[in-house]
Amino acid sequence: MPDHRRTREASFPRSPEAATSKVGPAFQRLLGLMAELRDPVRGCPWTRAQTFETIVPYTIEEVYEVVDAIRAGDMDALCDELGDLLLQVIYHARMAEEAGAFAMVEVIEALSDKLVRRHPHVFAGEAAADSEAVVRNWERIKAAETAPSGSEKSVLEGVLRSGPALVRARKLQDALDRAAPAAAEPAAEPAAGLHQLLEELGLVAPGDADAHRTLGDAMFALVRLSRISGVDPEAALDDANARFQQRVTRLESLLQQEGKGLQEATPDQGASVWHSR
Repeated sequence: MPDHRRTREASFPRSPEAATSKVGPAFQRLLGLMAELRDPVRGCPWTRAQTFETIVPYTIEEVYEVVDAIRAGDMDALCDELGDLLLQVIYHARMAEEAGAFAMVEVIEALSDKLVRRHPHVFAGEAAADSEAVVRNWERIKAAETAPSGSEKSVLEGVLRSGPALVRARKLQDALDRAAPAAAEPAAEPAAGLHQLLEELGLVAPGDADAHRTLGDAMFALVRLSRISGVDPEAALDDANARFQQRVTRLESLLQQEGKGLQEATPDQGASVWHSR
């Protein structure tokens, strides 16, 4: 099997200038292909029928496929998945252009301007800073960009409103900690609060409306504990999911050796798998 990664490394230009000269024509071709696919007469019927809303599930799916390729360390897959994710950007920009809202060039120019504006230590000759100072400065510039003139903006404004709840919880807590550390929950309290919430959950009857709120509070406290411990809660849960899958697969394999199905597992067999590391 040919080593595609080696071929790509050898053929890809190493200097930024050479890379840009190659990307330009390739990007123009990609924009042209999308325009043809969306052409009302000669285009693809399925592609023409899509809207911003119908494309959203595909956009989300492509993001997770990029993550999968990264975690698998598969550079060939990552190259392909980044292309699929780029397609989503091209798709949305093309639909916006058709609606008279904006074009791809405005997306690119806005991003370029934002990168320059938010990295004054690189592009404006300011003194070099460490990573923490860079993040603080980024947040300060971002807040100044989006705050209404003459008014104060909430420290939580701009935090992602959709997407995974664990990610949103972490970002909400991060935003408060950066803006007002004294107002954040003390590090010692989330653990005590979590224990109390778990005790309350033990007293709630199945289906009780209070279970929804109490469990949500407990999960929010877990996110706080994970941050205090320096652990990404999304990554931690993802690892737990992977271990769960591995254990179920191991149990299935053991039972198959005995000619049995998963539904025939004994409590001892299940315990031996669940307690394994």
